[in-house]
Amino acid sequence: MNKRVGFIGLGIMGMPMTRNLLKAGFSVTAFDLNQDAVKAIAAEGAVAASSGKEVAENSDVLITMLPKGEHVRAAVFGVNGVIEGAEKGLIIVDMSSVSPVDSKQMATHAAEKGVHFLDAPVSGGEPKAVDGTLAIMVGGEEDVFAQAKPVLEAMGTDIVLVGDAGCGTTAKLANQIIVNLNIAAVSEALVLASKAGIDIEKMYQAIRGGLAGSTVMDAKIPMILDRNFVAGGRIDINMKDLTNVMNTAHEMHVPLPLSSQLLEIFHSLSADGKQAIDHGGIVQHYEKLANVIVQRKEENE
Repeated sequence: MNKRVGFIGLGIMGMPMTRNLLKAGFSVTAFDLNQDAVKAIAAEGAVAASSGKEVAENSDVLITMLPKGEHVRAAVFGVNGVIEGAEKGLIIVDMSSVSPVDSKQMATHAAEKGVHFLDAPVSGGEPKAVDGTLAIMVGGEEDVFAQAKPVLEAMGTDIVLVGDAGCGTTAKLANQIIVNLNIAAVSEALVLASKAGIDIEKMYQAIRGGLAGSTVMDAKIPMILDRNFVAGGRIDINMKDLTNVMNTAHEMHVPLPLSSQLLEIFHSLSADGKQAIDHGGIVQHYEKLANVIVQRKEENE
C-alpha cells in the first residue's frame, strides 16, 4: 500500500478527508492557498507544503479537492503545480466536482507526462466527509483504481469504478440532479404544508417511512426546522454543478427541464446574497414566493 499521500484543497470537505487519511496511518503532505488551513492540519500531523509541486515531490497518490475545474487545472498544470514535481507513475485523484470534459482533458494531459489520473468525485457532504463514509464514484483505468483504492477507503465506504476517464464526473452530475431536485421537491412540500398550518415535524414522521422518504429528507428537514443553513454543500457550489449538468446535457442534446428551472432558482438565491448558505436553503426561495416560513409548530403559535 502506498503510504505517501498528497492533498490539495483543505476546505469544508478537504479538511476532514485529510484528517481521515491521517487517522488511517498515511503520511500526508498538504497544501492550500489558505495558509491557516495548512497550519491547522500540520498541527494534526500532516506535512505542510508551499506548492502543488512540493506536494507531488512527496506523494505516491495525490488528491485534489477544489471548487472548480479551473482551480484543479491551475493546481495540477500551472506554475509550481503538481506536474512540475511529479515522477512518472504518480496517481492524481481529482475528487472535485468538475465537468466530464475537464476530467477527460486532464487525464490526457497527465498521461502525456507519464502520470495517471482518476476522476473521483464524492457524495455525502460534510457529515460523511467527517465520518469517512463518502460515496466515491471513479473514472479511470482499472489497474490505477486498484492501486488508489486503499487511499479512497480511508475516506469513503461506497467506492465504485464507474468506467473510464470522465465517467466518475458524469455519475456525479447525475447524483447532483437527484440530490438538488429532491431538496427542491421537499421544499415545495414543506412550504405547502406550512401554509396549510399543519405540524411539520409530525408530517415528517408520518411520511418518512414511505416512498417519499429519502436520505435527503432526513438530512435537510431537521436543518430547515432548526433554521440552520450553515453550508455543508453551498448554493454557489451546487449552482456550479448544475451549470456543468446543463452544459454537458446541451452538448449531448439531452433536455433537462427540471434541472434548468432549478438552476434559475439557484441564480435567484445567489442574486439575493444567499450563495454561501447550504443548498437546503432552496426552501427560502419557495418561502419567499408563498410568504411563509417553515418552522416548528410551537414557533407559529
